[in-house]
Amino acid sequence: MWGQGTIMGVFRSLIFLLSFQLLHVAKGSIVWLNESGYEDLVVAINPRVPEDANIISNTMTMIKDASNYLFEATKHRFFFKSVKIILPKTWSKNNYLRLKTESYDKADVIIADPYLKYGDEPYTLQYGGCGKKGRYIHFTPNFMLDNSLVKVYGERGRVFVHEWAHLRWGVFDEYNNNAPFYVSENAGVQATRCSAGVTGKPVFQNCIGNQCETRECQYDGQLYEAGCAFVPELNQNSKSSIMYMQYLPSVAEFCDKDTHNYEAPNMQNKICNYKSTWETIMESDDFLNSSIVTGLKPPFETTFQLLQTQDRAVSLVLDVSGSMAASNRITNLRNAAEVFIIQIIELGSWVGIVTFTSSATERSPLVQITSDSSRQRLVQYLPTTASGGTNICAGIEKGLQIITERIGTTYGSEIVLLTDGEDTGVSVCRERVRESGAIIHTIALGPSAASELEEFSNMTGGLKLYAVDVDVPSKLTEAFSEITAGSGDISEQSIQLESKEQTVPSSGWINDTVTIDNTVGNDTFFVFSWSINQPLFFLRDPKGKEYRSSDFTIDTSNLKTARLGISGTAEVGDWHYYIQNVHTAAQVISVTVTSRAASSDIPPVTVHAYMEVANIAPNPIVVYAEVSQGFLPVLGATVIATIENDVTAVSLPLYDTGTGADMTKNDGVYSSYFTSLSGDGRYNLKVSAQGRKKNVRLGHRQNRALYVPGYIENGKIQMNAPRPEVADEEIQANLGSFSRISTSSIKLDNVPTGFPPCKITDLDAYIENETVVLTWTAPGGDLDSGKADHYVIKSSANLLVLRDEFDNAASVDSSHLIPQEFGSSETLIFKPENLVIENGTVIYIAIRAVDDTNLISDTSNIAKATWFIPPKASVPSDEGNASGGVNITLIVAVVAGCVVLTCIIISSTVCILQTQKKRRDPAIRM
Repeated sequence: MWGQGTIMGVFRSLIFLLSFQLLHVAKGSIVWLNESGYEDLVVAINPRVPEDANIISNTMTMIKDASNYLFEATKHRFFFKSVKIILPKTWSKNNYLRLKTESYDKADVIIADPYLKYGDEPYTLQYGGCGKKGRYIHFTPNFMLDNSLVKVYGERGRVFVHEWAHLRWGVFDEYNNNAPFYVSENAGVQATRCSAGVTGKPVFQNCIGNQCETRECQYDGQLYEAGCAFVPELNQNSKSSIMYMQYLPSVAEFCDKDTHNYEAPNMQNKICNYKSTWETIMESDDFLNSSIVTGLKPPFETTFQLLQTQDRAVSLVLDVSGSMAASNRITNLRNAAEVFIIQIIELGSWVGIVTFTSSATERSPLVQITSDSSRQRLVQYLPTTASGGTNICAGIEKGLQIITERIGTTYGSEIVLLTDGEDTGVSVCRERVRESGAIIHTIALGPSAASELEEFSNMTGGLKLYAVDVDVPSKLTEAFSEITAGSGDISEQSIQLESKEQTVPSSGWINDTVTIDNTVGNDTFFVFSWSINQPLFFLRDPKGKEYRSSDFTIDTSNLKTARLGISGTAEVGDWHYYIQNVHTAAQVISVTVTSRAASSDIPPVTVHAYMEVANIAPNPIVVYAEVSQGFLPVLGATVIATIENDVTAVSLPLYDTGTGADMTKNDGVYSSYFTSLSGDGRYNLKVSAQGRKKNVRLGHRQNRALYVPGYIENGKIQMNAPRPEVADEEIQANLGSFSRISTSSIKLDNVPTGFPPCKITDLDAYIENETVVLTWTAPGGDLDSGKADHYVIKSSANLLVLRDEFDNAASVDSSHLIPQEFGSSETLIFKPENLVIENGTVIYIAIRAVDDTNLISDTSNIAKATWFIPPKASVPSDEGNASGGVNITLIVAVVAGCVVLTCIIISSTVCILQTQKKRRDPAIRM
C-alpha cells in the first residue's frame, strides 16, 4: 500500500532500477542463461586446499548429476551447460587454460576448508531479499571427498540444486534448525517442513560417548523437549520439497502454490511473504526468459574447462591530462599509486606503468615485484606532471600492449584505469576490451570523470571505484587499496586498518588509536600526509615504544608524506598516534594504516562493503558490510558507513539486528538503507568496522544445509551420528579487538525520493491472561531513519487474509500508541473482540506503519498466538505453595508468535491458570 503521489514515482523508480542494474553486478558472476542452459558457471578451489584430483572429478560428477536433477525439478526448463573450474597456481602445472576475467573472488562456487575443525555443511551466502541472487556457494573439500556425508546431506548433485536455488533465484530454506516444530492451526504440533505431507515422527536421541539410544519425544510444557528431531520416512509419497529435504528419494520438486506450507516458521515464509519456492522461481528473470525443453533429459551434456591461476600481471594506466594538474590531483595520484606499489601489490606480481593524455606513453614495462628494492625502483616511474588532452582508449591499448610484450597474452591480466576527465571516444575500444580477456578496474577521480568509465568494469568484472577531490591522497589511497589479488589467498593480501583525513586548526592535534589484532601484523605501514607543511608527529606501540619523525621516511619532494614500515610482525594491541599541526593556518592531515596476515594458518578478520538496490518500491539503496574471519561471521562489531559525493558526506550506522534493511540477525552482515541521496552521479562508500574484545565474537553461518538426523525404513529408526558442534571456547579462541576499512562505489541515475517506513520483520505475539501481547522493533519514518507517525494493526483467524486482504481484516485499537525512533522496542497489549480464548484458539496479527506524509510500509511479518494444551502435559506439584491445601486449576498454554515472517523464531507461552494467589508458570517462548 502506498500513499498519494507514490504511483507517479514508479516510472522513475523503474528507470533507476534498470540504470543501477546496468552498473552494478553483485560479485561479478559471469553465469548466463543460453536457451535454458546455464553457461560459464565458475567453481574455484581455494589455494590452501591440498592438491587432490578427486576433488576435480567429484565436482564434475556432482554438477552432471545436478544438471539432470535440476532439469526434472524445474519441469524441463533449466540445466547446466558449461562449467569452468579454477585450480590454484600451487597445484601441478598440466597445460591448463589461463584464466580470462574469471577469478576466485567472483566464483559462483567456492571449495575451501572451514576455518574451524567442524563445519562441512554446505551453505550459500545470501543477504539480499526474496528473489535476490546470493554471493556464493561454499563446499568443503571434505564434503567433496567423504562419501559418508551423503548419509546426512544427501547425494551431492541434489545438494547442489538446493544451494543453486539459493544462489540464483533467491529462495530460502523450508526447515528451521532453531524452530524445528510449531503449533499448527489444527492445534497439533507439526515439524517445520514443506510440504506438510512429508511423513515421519519426532524422535529424541540421547548419546553418551559413542552409545546412543532413541525414544519418543516428550512434552516439557513448550512443544517438544529440546533436542527432539523430526525423523522422516525414507519412502515417501510426497515429491516436495527440494528446499526442505532433497535427501529423500521421492523429492524431485519445489513446493508450489498447491503444496506450500504457509504455517511453517521458516525463512522462505519469513522473507518471501508466504510464497512457495516455485512461485518465487517463476518470478525470476531466468524463468521469464526461458521455455520448456522437449525431451526427458537435458539436450546437452555438461562440459567442463580446467583453468589455473597464474602470477598477477597489472598495468597501471594513469591519466596525466591537463585537468589532473588541478586540485592537487597529480600529487595525490602519485602518492596513492606509491602506496599501491609499496604496500598493496603482492610479491611475485608483475606491474607496469602507462600514462596517457591525447596519446599514451609507456613509463615502465612489466617488472616482477620480488623485493622492497624492486618496489622502490618502480615508484620512480610514477608521473609528477600533467598537461594535454584525454584519450582513454589510447591508454588502455598501451596498457594491454605492455602486458602482451611480457607474458604473451592479455588473458587474466588486470588494468587499473584512473581518469578525471571526459572522453567522447570511449566506445572505440569497447570491443577490444571485450576480446582481451583482461579485467579492468576503474577509478573515477572527481566529478567530471567520463560517464562511460564503469562500462569497462561491468564488461570485464573489474572493480568500480570513485574518489572525491580532497587536499590529501587518502581518498585515492582507499580506492587503490581495494585492488588486491583475486586468487583467494587472503594471507597475501594487504588489509586496510585505518584511513581518515581531518582538517586540523593551527596548533591542533589528532590523537587516536588503531588496533593491530593477532590476525594481522606483517608488512604493517603507517602513512601520514598533509596538505601544506609537515606537522609534528609520533607513534607509540602497545608496549610503549615510540617512533618519532626521524624513524619515518619523509618524502623530500613535494609529496608531503611520511611512511613508517614496522619490522617483523607488529605488536598486538592499540597503537596510539599523535599529530600536531604546527603550521600557522589550518591544514588537512590524513592517516593510512595497512597490514597483512600474521600467519597463513589463521585467516584475518576482513570487511567487505557493498551498495545494492533493494527489490522493494521505490528501490532504495541498501548498504552492506560483511565482517568475517575465514568463513565465520563476526558479531558485535561497531560498523559505520560514510557515503559521499562531491557535494556532501553522510555517516550511517549499520546493524546486524534482523530489522530494517538487515535480513538476518547475527549473520555478520551489517546493513542499513541509504536515503540521504543528494542527486544523480557517483557515490563513494567507506565502511569502518571496529571490534573490542569484550564485545565481539564469532558466530555460525545461519544458512546451513539440513543435517538429516536419520530416517525410518520399514518401521525401523536409523539414526545418524549427531551433528558435530564446535565448543564456544574454540570458536572464540582467536578473536580480539580489531580495526578494518573497506570501500566501494556506485553510480546512480534518476534516484528515487519519498520513502515509506520500513517493513516490521520481528513482530511477536503471545497470549497472557486472556489478552494478546505484541512486541516489535519500531521502524523509521523514512525506511529505517527517524520514526513513523502511527500504526495500523489488524487481526484475523486466517493468515492469508492478513497477507492478501489486510484492509478488510479486523482492526486493533492502537490510537494511544505513539511510535518511537527506529530500533526502539514497542509493546501493545489488547483483548480480542468477539473471540473466546480456549484450547485451540488461533489469532494472527500484522502491522503497517504510516509516516507523516501518509506513505505506508509493507505489511509486517504475521505473528501467530495460539492457546494450546499439549497432550500428556505434566502438572506441576502444589508442594511449597504458601496457601497449602488450596485446589489449583491448571491450564497449560503454548503461545506461538512470530510465525513465518518473524526473525525465524516462533514465540510460545505455557501458562497455568491462576490459583487464588494467581500462581502460574512463566510464559515460555521458542
